[in-house]
Amino acid sequence: MLEFKKPELSDKAWVKKAMQNSGEMGCDYCFGNLYAWSEYYGNTIASYDGLFLSRDSSESADYYLYPCGEGDKKGAIEELIRIHNCDGKKLEMYCLTPEKVRELDSMFPNRFEFIEQREFFDYIYLSSELISLPGRKLHSKRNHISFFKNNYNWSYERITPDNICDCYEMNKKWEAINSEYADDGLDAELTAIKKAFANYEELEFTGGLLRVDGEVVAYTFGEAINSKVFCTHFEKAFYDVRGAYPMINQQFCENELSAFKYINREEDTGDEGLRQAKMSYRPAILLPKFLARYKG
Repeated sequence: MLEFKKPELSDKAWVKKAMQNSGEMGCDYCFGNLYAWSEYYGNTIASYDGLFLSRDSSESADYYLYPCGEGDKKGAIEELIRIHNCDGKKLEMYCLTPEKVRELDSMFPNRFEFIEQREFFDYIYLSSELISLPGRKLHSKRNHISFFKNNYNWSYERITPDNICDCYEMNKKWEAINSEYADDGLDAELTAIKKAFANYEELEFTGGLLRVDGEVVAYTFGEAINSKVFCTHFEKAFYDVRGAYPMINQQFCENELSAFKYINREEDTGDEGLRQAKMSYRPAILLPKFLARYKG
């Protein structure tokens, strides 16, 4: 029987092992990300035959991350169906790539319907291209970076225990500046960032920051999904510092992420401005994701 519980730092080792064994590239398969957002979403997790499962619940439905790892996946999904039959809630699984859609449909023919979720497609880039920004289409990014380098007294640093407090202080200033635009999504993100900062080393995050005249004007951090793919979870910069966003992106990749082939910069959540910004970096992979809804 599956027993779901609140994720704890002590779960990191077995969860990361299951995630890495799955070979997934999606941003949902990162323990640090799940842990940071768990307070807001109320995630609970469970293990089944070496597989990792995560659940978000509402009064009417249970939403499960598609099981990952090496184990009896069909048996795990049969357990989810059993729970569905007992509590009467809708059963849905998210973060299915086309490969996983085929896998699930082969295990349970015609028992799930599949819904494409464009707003949750992951934007995945070649690290080499985020470093060099080649070609005409990335010319404007190079221009912003050149302006930043030529007009500011700047420095780059890896985030460490010695400077993480500076990032936290910069984040509070960013929050104050943007508070008039705050909505539930921004409040949720800020809650997750604070939890991530508080457990930064334990979650094995990697990050970088930019200073101008000694003050932090941008920071970013994330974690490895596996040996080939790094996922950037958070990135903040002051909008009035021209070039700060493309500069922190490029410097972080150059200084910390060159050993990874791919950088996953997550989804756009349906925000048109964010979609345009992420497309402007020319993703090497736009990773499709589907929702699987149980039909009975």
